Amino acid sequence: MLRYCYFLNTWTQERSMKWLVILGLVTLSECLVMIPLTKVKSIRENLREKGLLKNFLKEHPFNMIQNRLNQKPAPQGKVSRQPLRNYFDMAYVGNISIGTPPQEFSVIFDTGSSDLWVPSIYCQSRACNTHRVFDPFKSTTFRYSGVPIELEYASGMMSGYLGYDTVRISNLIIMGQEFGYSQWEQNGAFDHAMFDGMLGLGYPGLAIEDTTPVFDNLRKRGLIAQPVFAFYLSTNKEEGSVVMFGGVDRSFYKGELKWVPLTKPNYWQIALDRITWRGYVVACKSGCQAVMDTGSSLLIGPTKEVINIHKLIKAKPFQEEFLIQCSTMNTLPDFIFIINNVQYPVPVQAYIQKGSSTGRCYSNFSGGTEDLSDKEFWILGDVFLRLYFTVFDRGQDRIGLAPAV
Repeated sequence: MLRYCYFLNTWTQERSMKWLVILGLVTLSECLVMIPLTKVKSIRENLREKGLLKNFLKEHPFNMIQNRLNQKPAPQGKVSRQPLRNYFDMAYVGNISIGTPPQEFSVIFDTGSSDLWVPSIYCQSRACNTHRVFDPFKSTTFRYSGVPIELEYASGMMSGYLGYDTVRISNLIIMGQEFGYSQWEQNGAFDHAMFDGMLGLGYPGLAIEDTTPVFDNLRKRGLIAQPVFAFYLSTNKEEGSVVMFGGVDRSFYKGELKWVPLTKPNYWQIALDRITWRGYVVACKSGCQAVMDTGSSLLIGPTKEVINIHKLIKAKPFQEEFLIQCSTMNTLPDFIFIINNVQYPVPVQAYIQKGSSTGRCYSNFSGGTEDLSDKEFWILGDVFLRLYFTVFDRGQDRIGLAPAV
């Protein structure tokens, strides 16, 4: 069946000064590239099933996004250091290839970072022994830069080198793309990851100094029709999720897209008006900031506010997580996230997760963002994004949201 996609064009009216959207219908092959994503078990779920989660969380009390949200990292000596985020709750992976002939890797398409990196044959860490590794000697198009890198996360770091090679994302081909290949991965969590590496879709300000992120090269080299990408994340099925580049397929959402301007085009950061429950404001009471983050599974906010939310839903601490009676899933109301004066309900089936092996029900709210900002700050991860088809528009520095089908 032929599917259709839509271009997103905007202009400013003299009086209203509001963005209007023209939807120009073109065939899928002319404007849109869709990459299938697979929903896999997160590191958290893997550790939980193996009975290792409690001890791991005690040893690695990390946050979902590394700090320095408002700072641009600077290279130190010959090493480019870039604070990255955490991989603990990432759950949607897609395939890319690097090199000639292509070497395939499963990666997280992550809006909370901007670098591409994969394990390499030089890596001696245990995590590299259980994942696919890049071999530069098998690629006729590989170029060595000699630039060492360190990508830091809260519980460890990846060290390696920058290289240049041909990167393929479906039928998108970028020649000479910078990427990192690891020499050491200092993080026990990687041993349990069901992905090989990372492809960041954040802004260039988050990338390693003097490098061009993948999406910026797609845009600069005219490989995509529009400077947008979008995510559809399936709820229960392993298959069916997609990330699309260069346009939007309307069959993945209902109604019209509601546009939200970015407050800081670095992370995909927007203003969050407030969060309500049963008609009462329970968090973000004076307005706050939020990041739309495909690389986090949870709804993450300041610990104080999350504790209050857990009291409301009667969630109890259990082995570094929060449990709730599964029977309450039939009675608890929605949390309402209000963004740009539009209500976005998050129902109990989304903010409570039933463990596939334990049969217990866990809260999908988590705390810790007080370490990221001195003001109230939220991270809206896959719990939110599964409900709402999300367009990331680099051309207009904005996000579009509509109910997912």
